[in-house]
Amino acid sequence: MSTVFTKKNKPFKAVSQKVKLFRANDPLLSVFMWGINHSFQELSHVNVPVMLLPDDFKAYTKTRKDNHLFNKENMPSHFKVKEYCPLVFRNLRERFALDEIDYMNSLTKSQPVHTDSPGRSGAKFYHSYDKRFVVKTLMSEEVEQLHHILREYHEYIVVRDADTLLPHYLGMYRVTVNDTETYLLVMRNVFSPRLPVHRKYDLKGSTVDRQASDKEKAKSFPTFKDNDFIRDEGVVDIGNDSKEKLMERIISDAEFLSKHNLMDYSLLIGIHDLDRGEVEESGETPEEENGCDDDDANSVGSAGSAPDSPGNCAPLNPFTGELDPTIEIFGIQSREDSEKKLIYFMAIIDILTHYGMKKRTAQAAKSVKHGPGAEISTVKPEQYKVRFLEFVSKNIQ
Repeated sequence: MSTVFTKKNKPFKAVSQKVKLFRANDPLLSVFMWGINHSFQELSHVNVPVMLLPDDFKAYTKTRKDNHLFNKENMPSHFKVKEYCPLVFRNLRERFALDEIDYMNSLTKSQPVHTDSPGRSGAKFYHSYDKRFVVKTLMSEEVEQLHHILREYHEYIVVRDADTLLPHYLGMYRVTVNDTETYLLVMRNVFSPRLPVHRKYDLKGSTVDRQASDKEKAKSFPTFKDNDFIRDEGVVDIGNDSKEKLMERIISDAEFLSKHNLMDYSLLIGIHDLDRGEVEESGETPEEENGCDDDDANSVGSAGSAPDSPGNCAPLNPFTGELDPTIEIFGIQSREDSEKKLIYFMAIIDILTHYGMKKRTAQAAKSVKHGPGAEISTVKPEQYKVRFLEFVSKNIQ
């Protein structure tokens, strides 16, 4: 039985469209921005619980859009967005002293900007238009591993009162466009959004095959490794008091990772040279290094900028010699009498590698190739932790 609706002739009244436009040159990013905004709207109606429950660490929200017509020049007509553990990540954002509206605006006012991948994993990296956050694509194994440790990770952040060099995990999503699923993880940017980083290192404490390749060195902003650091006579020169505080955090973090059978993580170090920065202040710096650039606005392509787009990045307070604890969480200045005036940005990254069958096999293969005593990167978590801490402590003064 069918129902027939009679259409009455009513005068048409135009209604102004107040829905946000999410314009990006990649449908994946348009849907991601839409998903962040949708999540914010949904969570704004959910009361903050007194405490998280076990089910919150298994929860997710799913949204599916079919025949999506609004903003169709920028958004695909069919897409799905899944957000993992929304209450848990909202709680983490709060513990990391992030404002929810700031988080949403950073990721939705203008499209995230693609940046060079520093590793071999094949992951894609983006930064928010204001450089405050990093968005990384994940493999399904990494999603599973983060789920596996999320409750312990959250507990650790609580116990440490967020005083950690571990990644600040802020949200995890799955975006489906054209039947292709992409997992996306949002983290706080280790580097400053306003101070250019002039050199960066990814250190594991291993010297076997740990140097930047020629292809990496050809990049405008290469990631150097352990042998490069040693060759450069690299030392993190921050003084005894700062070293003691820093090592306490690193040791605690490494103990947590080892306890949960995690390895292959790195200490990421970005170095800002204050004297060089002053010289560059009046000129332009490369996109990867600078906090803001014109390409951030222009990268949207022919679609143009959204009505509420900031165009160029929102202004940040100029650096006057003091680090801003709200945006430069991982920054430490060199000691006062140091030969060079530097600011080091340091954090532990890539912590989601579990020492399972694949890593055991890789360890056996590398041991055969390089010998059982070689300082290969693939070793058991406890051994990895000890070697990592020895290398880091040795190279911080």
